[in-house]
Amino acid sequence: MPALRADAQRNYARLLTVAVAEIAAHGADASLEQIARAAGVGSATARRHFPSRRALLEAVFRERVETLCALARELTGRADTRAALLEWLSAVTTSASTIRGLAVALNRDLAADADAAQGSCASAQLTEAGDPLVRRAVQDGAVAPGVAITDLLTLVTGIALATEHHPNPAAEADRLLGLTVAGVSPRHG
Repeated sequence: MPALRADAQRNYARLLTVAVAEIAAHGADASLEQIARAAGVGSATARRHFPSRRALLEAVFRERVETLCALARELTGRADTRAALLEWLSAVTTSASTIRGLAVALNRDLAADADAAQGSCASAQLTEAGDPLVRRAVQDGAVAPGVAITDLLTLVTGIALATEHHPNPAAEADRLLGLTVAGVSPRHG
């Protein structure tokens, strides 16, 4: 991809700054036209930089998704595979429940059919990063066979969406993740 001209770089940076604020205020469905107006550019300029809502959301959440992917890579070598997986799922849950629009973006990515999914989308990146954690936990018997990273990301996204309007979404999401992990039936032993 060729480097952007200086004015195009400024427009992109302004659009991204405004998009972050608008999505934080209005969620994943924030108006691209409003973002363009607030950034002082036309809608055509905004669409050149962000040709789709997915492209806009990817740019807005890129840094957080990259941080979560780095955490997954760091945790993959841990001896306690269950604890490593749960630490990562907790971080994903906290992010998805506290960063407005992220859970909606992940949910849309996860619901998209395989042909429409792109390798750069947030859910694809998180799936790739979290898969080794799940595979190692399954191999160690810490997670039931047949559990896939996409199952866990779907659960985490559902928890985040369910707690979005809770007074303390991170705490409630963490509590529900704990319930999900522990199960609702008492252990017999």
